[in-house]
Amino acid sequence: MKIMMLALSIAALLLSGCTSTSKPSSGSRYSIKHDHGPSAPVDVSNVPDAVPKVEPKSRGGNKSTYKVLGKRYSVLPAADGYREIGGASWYGNKFHGHLTSNGETYDMYKMTAAHKSLPIPTYVKVTNLKNGRHVIVRVNDRGPFHKGRIIDLSYAAASKLGMLRSGTARVEVEAINPVTWNASKIIVSSATKVAPSTLSKPLSTDVTSKGVLAAGRYLQVGAYSLEASARKVASQLDSDFTMGTHVNSLERASGSLYRVLLGPVANRAEADNMIEKLTQRGFLGAHLVNF
Repeated sequence: MKIMMLALSIAALLLSGCTSTSKPSSGSRYSIKHDHGPSAPVDVSNVPDAVPKVEPKSRGGNKSTYKVLGKRYSVLPAADGYREIGGASWYGNKFHGHLTSNGETYDMYKMTAAHKSLPIPTYVKVTNLKNGRHVIVRVNDRGPFHKGRIIDLSYAAASKLGMLRSGTARVEVEAINPVTWNASKIIVSSATKVAPSTLSKPLSTDVTSKGVLAAGRYLQVGAYSLEASARKVASQLDSDFTMGTHVNSLERASGSLYRVLLGPVANRAEADNMIEKLTQRGFLGAHLVNF
């Protein structure tokens, strides 16, 4: 009798395993062998960036060390000050609907990402160094476990960065501190508005490069290793703002760095007002520099 019951149990298990090709069973992780995007292109241009907020570390995905494919990885105790340049990839339909490392359900149409070492969750700004596009995503998963890649982006994030077709891109990843990010918005919104008559007249809005800037204080919006990326961002700012837009090159031992600047600014109130507008457009981390 026991032998018959055992045989029936094994048969039932075999039958349940056969059905997993059409729909994953509880014991099957993925039903798609090769990852891909949606069957037809989906417009995600209106999907908003992730909004940084203070969150506790997830119970899942935050072990101090973990091992994948025979290699051990360490998780950073905090994300403050993290900035790295490297390769980005994206993941889509194969993982859509499955659990991420912190136990959430992966949605390829949301602004999320996977990272090997940042605490979960962490909010990061990702900039495509080839075209200057940038997004804010929330890290809630682990990966990518491929040499030379530092972040794995959702389908939506990759689409907004313009890297779906290539599959990979060289990016800069910068951690966002939600406290300071939100505090800057609160401070600016409560600051006294400056009357237009007290503002300095804007400089010419011509985009310059390697020119000598007038002495004063400027807002540095970003810095790029590729001049084309800096010029593209500067052109966008030039169409959005009346204040002078500049691309200034800085020579370093490791190569040229192209800084995108707005200004000069008349006073701190004007600078705070500009920082608020830049933040609303997704340009985080703008700060004053002296020339």
